[in-house]
Amino acid sequence: MGENLSSFDEKTVLDILEKVSKSVVNISTIKIVHHMFYQAVPVKGMGSGTIIDQTGYILTNNHVVGGAEKIDVTLWTGEIIEGRLIGTCPVHDTAVIRVSKKGLIATELGDSDKLRVGQRVYAIGNPFGLAGGPTVTSGVISAVNRTIESERGLIENLVQTDAAINPGNSGGPLVDLEGKVVAINTAIIPYAQGIGFAIPINSAKECTGDMIKTGVFVRPWLGIVGLSITEEIASYYDLPVDSGVLVTKVAENSPAEHAGIATGDIILRMDSGAIDNIEDLLSEIHNRKIGGRVRIAVLRRGRQQTFEATLSKMP
Repeated sequence: MGENLSSFDEKTVLDILEKVSKSVVNISTIKIVHHMFYQAVPVKGMGSGTIIDQTGYILTNNHVVGGAEKIDVTLWTGEIIEGRLIGTCPVHDTAVIRVSKKGLIATELGDSDKLRVGQRVYAIGNPFGLAGGPTVTSGVISAVNRTIESERGLIENLVQTDAAINPGNSGGPLVDLEGKVVAINTAIIPYAQGIGFAIPINSAKECTGDMIKTGVFVRPWLGIVGLSITEEIASYYDLPVDSGVLVTKVAENSPAEHAGIATGDIILRMDSGAIDNIEDLLSEIHNRKIGGRVRIAVLRRGRQQTFEATLSKMP
């Protein structure tokens, strides 16, 4: 009985994956790069994308299509269509492109807030647009709410998985056993050997509405780079507190600089909310509006001080 149930479950999942794979496209790009002698050189790139609307909207990674001069989209059938960049959201490494073709097979988007560690997931990609269709790798959710420093800056709230994610899979979907897209794979982390990261679909949803309407996703910005303080870090650096955010860099001409916040300050609170780590700080900032004023309590040389900052548009 158990064996029959197991084979039934596998067949059901395989049928679901086969259906979802028809919504996964290959994206090939040409970007113009200027080398050391200022000559323009065309550079080819590739990745994957996820069809999110039957009218031709495709979700992918910003690093796959950002700055591309030409975008070609290969459907699961092998048909190649020219793509047009609609908008980008670098803070979540997401972008939306569109193709002029109706009646496409769109994926069903899930709810990434319900993801649990240990949950089975599948990463789908179409790295080469080859006959035979997209590739599938399997794994589990290893962790949620990861914040990673990449070459392009801080990327927050990532899902970590042991499903293999290579550069060609970047932009493709991470799906659950029901075939719902729970995250968008990203291969932006160069040192992630055997570790995959993906943007939670709820974060991607935040971006896509604005991008489709206006071509831009804008978030409020404070303008600091910070380090979450733990007991170990506090002990190592002999800090007076074992939670908060140690400011390691203040961007020039940023709201933080204008407010008077400096490198070495320890952020403890924003308005009435306690700041225990960098995730708390980002959450507090992103829950506010551009132009909103915030009171930030910091510890500086053993004394607590309060600064007022006006959040600006993320540059």
